[in-house]
Amino acid sequence: MVEPAEPHQRVTRLTPLDQALATVDALAQPVPPSALRVEAALGRVLAADVLVAQPMPPRPLALRDGWAVSSVLVADAGPYAPVPLSAAPAWVEVGEPLPEEADAVMPPDAVVIGAGTAEAVAPAVAGDGVLAAGADAGPGASLRRAGQAVRAVDVAAFGALGVMEVTARVPRVRLVAASVRHDADGTRIALIRRAIEADGGAVCGRPPEPDNGVAEDHLLAEALAADGADAVIVVGGVGMGWRELAVETLARIGAVAIHGIGMRPGSDAAIGSVGARPVLLLPGRHDAALAVYLLVGRRLLARLTGGSEAPAGRAVLARKIVSTVGMAELVLVRRVPHGIEPIAAEHFPLQAITQADGYVMVPGTSEGYGSGSVVEMRPLP
Repeated sequence: MVEPAEPHQRVTRLTPLDQALATVDALAQPVPPSALRVEAALGRVLAADVLVAQPMPPRPLALRDGWAVSSVLVADAGPYAPVPLSAAPAWVEVGEPLPEEADAVMPPDAVVIGAGTAEAVAPAVAGDGVLAAGADAGPGASLRRAGQAVRAVDVAAFGALGVMEVTARVPRVRLVAASVRHDADGTRIALIRRAIEADGGAVCGRPPEPDNGVAEDHLLAEALAADGADAVIVVGGVGMGWRELAVETLARIGAVAIHGIGMRPGSDAAIGSVGARPVLLLPGRHDAALAVYLLVGRRLLARLTGGSEAPAGRAVLARKIVSTVGMAELVLVRRVPHGIEPIAAEHFPLQAITQADGYVMVPGTSEGYGSGSVVEMRPLP
């Protein structure tokens, strides 16, 4: 086979990152909502507020083990002035409803039980040791808002409050390598799969199996065009090598909006669509695929889920970050005693990725940040 003299696809212009994100916003719309059982909703982005239908708990409950009493009857009790009770009060344990006449739970040693007698030797006021009706949540109370992701603590709280089902948006994302050689060990696909799922998406379907008798670009075209997905993310095939065909394939069956983004690493990424389905083409290198997913892929998932990207934390730079104006730059950082410090930019050695505690994004309009600057730090998948 004779290699062509010129590459199939060439990056001729770098689109500023903010314009690339605006393109994602224009191409991607929130997917239709669906009903999910609470136990299946972990990590999903809510399409509607989760509301409480009735007061919870519906009746007062004991917050401790002890004697359920009417506080009026024992208000003046004390160790030197015990108050006789007409009958031994009911014993309740944590979480049990109180008898109708009771409004307090006294400790075990606050009531002395004798031969046919019962005396209170300590006072009580209404509400002592009691979880009031509606104290966990009142009727109509909002537990979690539309656009927020469901956390493990939410799943537990929803179940305890009697919420069995929620409405969420779960975009189906087809994830495929441009060719076997772009992810021979499967590590890039596995990384992006976990990131998509953490951002509320569901990786759907299976790409066509490699076939020695079928050209790789044809297999990729099938994966791009196949129904059943709300978006497609491709790993690899965006460079200028003669076997790099992902951008050319997308252009043939759909549309390429951008090839080349003003960011490092990952400047050869591409954005496009097949029909109404947005497509994101990630570079094949491990670090570049990760960077483009973090800066562009997360925005795509946020648009599809109707949610928002995870909020950034704030941290102090212990060492300056230097960047080039005109290129947005993702910089890996790690925590040190007096803040955070940069450990990799432009290219991320795998060792640096494993040592990083997060990343800082330097916009293309900035030359970087000086030591002592307060910056936004975001987590890695």
